[in-house]
Amino acid sequence: MSLLRLAVILLLLFAFSLGEHRSFTVDYKNDCFRKDGETFRYISGSIHYSRIPRVYWKDRLLKMYMAGLNAIQTYIPWNYHEESPGRYSFSGDRDVEYFLQLAQDIGFVVILRPGPYVCGEWDMGGLPAWLLTKKDIVLRSSDPDYIAAVDKWMGKLLPMMKPYLYQNGGPIITVQVENEYGSYFACDYNYMRHLSKLFRSYLGDEVVLFTTDGAGLNYLKCGSIQDLYATVDFGPGGNVTAAFEAQRHAEPHGPLVNSEFYTGWLDHWGSHHSVVSSARVAKSLNEMLAMGANVNLYMFIGGTNFGYWNGANSPYAPQPTSYDYDAPLSEAGDLTEKYYTIREVIRMYNKIPAGPIPPTTPKYSYGTVVMTQLQTVSDALEKLSFSGPVKSMYPQTFIELNQAFGYMLYRTVLPVDCSTPTPLSSPLNGIHDRAYVSVDGVSVGILERNKALTVNVTGKAGSQVDILVENMGRINYGKGINDFKGLVSNLTLGADTLLDWIMYSLSIDEAVSQGLLGETKPTDPPPLAALSLPAFYKGSFIIPDGIPDLPQDTYIKLPQWRKGQVWINGFNLGRYWPSRGPQVTLFVPANILSTAQPNNVTVLELEEAPCSSGTCNVEFTSTPILNATVQAHHEGDAYVKLRELGAAQEKSICDIH
Repeated sequence: MSLLRLAVILLLLFAFSLGEHRSFTVDYKNDCFRKDGETFRYISGSIHYSRIPRVYWKDRLLKMYMAGLNAIQTYIPWNYHEESPGRYSFSGDRDVEYFLQLAQDIGFVVILRPGPYVCGEWDMGGLPAWLLTKKDIVLRSSDPDYIAAVDKWMGKLLPMMKPYLYQNGGPIITVQVENEYGSYFACDYNYMRHLSKLFRSYLGDEVVLFTTDGAGLNYLKCGSIQDLYATVDFGPGGNVTAAFEAQRHAEPHGPLVNSEFYTGWLDHWGSHHSVVSSARVAKSLNEMLAMGANVNLYMFIGGTNFGYWNGANSPYAPQPTSYDYDAPLSEAGDLTEKYYTIREVIRMYNKIPAGPIPPTTPKYSYGTVVMTQLQTVSDALEKLSFSGPVKSMYPQTFIELNQAFGYMLYRTVLPVDCSTPTPLSSPLNGIHDRAYVSVDGVSVGILERNKALTVNVTGKAGSQVDILVENMGRINYGKGINDFKGLVSNLTLGADTLLDWIMYSLSIDEAVSQGLLGETKPTDPPPLAALSLPAFYKGSFIIPDGIPDLPQDTYIKLPQWRKGQVWINGFNLGRYWPSRGPQVTLFVPANILSTAQPNNVTVLELEEAPCSSGTCNVEFTSTPILNATVQAHHEGDAYVKLRELGAAQEKSICDIH
């Protein structure tokens, strides 16, 4: 613990000991919250510190404060802080204590949502993938192995949060227990009672603990229990009175609370970028505030799923890198028309702080960067697989090989001659989630979960078969959160099961950041194929140090590239997939750029780089493209149609079955 943080905690405890007793309570008689004995109503906005670089936390929070909000709401994703059992990370972009202190310094109170499950369109809903080492574990239930892990995690987290409770001098006024549990199949009241006792044991009896569920009796039936204040969530355009009547069924008295009022909607690859009109949001917001309700706007700023942190919905539909959400502040923190519209509604109920609103951060077009090819994934195996090959008769999953995210290479041989095209299949839909298949160094096709279960291959007996499997993000809602990755069932060649696999767990992020990838050795060009082998590409650009205010934020665009991953100076920006859309550009925050040395760009293109016809480039532009023409797929379209039919007014995507 830093000396500064220790001093802050000691000051909070000293003030508390002097008799300055702060309180935050539910007043059931007068249907309101009370803060230090006075009636209090919060108008809050959701912001996820895990989706915003630390250097921008203050900028985003100040913009929220200047919109008239008096509270913020945030998740704590368990898997973001404990990526492997017992190894905790709370520094840098993961410094949640600094985030809470910053929010308080700016003038906010905080609504904390520590899970253990958070949903949030985040990988596995915030649960760590290593929980799946017990294959039959029942997540979000009284399963003893799950409970043991939760108890240990909360035993680490909640004591850290206690000094930041409002009654202890901190900003946290309420703490959510679990999240939208009424939408989960288990309906395990003993589990919820256990969590309630666990939170109380660490946080005390004074703190207001609450639950959030959809605005329907079927959600509240399993989501609300005694001693946890029940709140609801719903979006714009519906019957506000009817939605709050559902809360009144669980809580006949106490404050009205919409814990997630949807300002926009989430996206999926292959569907159009979701847009919800400012007028529609403003109308419903005004109705709720006129009723005296407490409202949290989800999201006020969405941010970015950097790296591999995006989640997915079922039937399998992964979310893109951008979590813009059509929120009042854009992915990059830009002020939008929706921001000002919402601010005017809030002005009718709260005093807007005096002073200027922090401006939209400037964006810079750094131009075109020439890319050259490095090694293919197969050629770079020795540099990418730090742990070396693992042999097994049948393919093993990511978790069995102690890998959580990214990519894994599976290798075997054709057991027989395939002189005519022979189906290589995943009969049990075991590709989780997308696989790039090659035979003797020639790409032959792509297998994809729920979509493409067979490719035809040719070759002689003994031909090498490489299958690079991509984890596209774990399901974050419903039964499917037990989402194993890799080849999760056997593959067949014709009617026969393929055996004798060699598997390589790939540490691509480490290899990129350490600069281990070399250039391709000149060889004879491979036969023409519809797809190219998954391969790395590099380029660099210089930002002059004599220009004031540089570096600035930017966006990277990959014209004619198909699908892959991008790193800048070793920082994993996330996935690109412009061939499917809707997202085309990736947000590049200025803090990862340098004026002191060249900026290195590394691309892993999985399908087809535009280099066969000559030089290939990436572009840095000042304008985002999040709603380009998309290659429609029925899973994603189903969610968009639900939203357009008003699903947002009923529940978030986390509650759509």
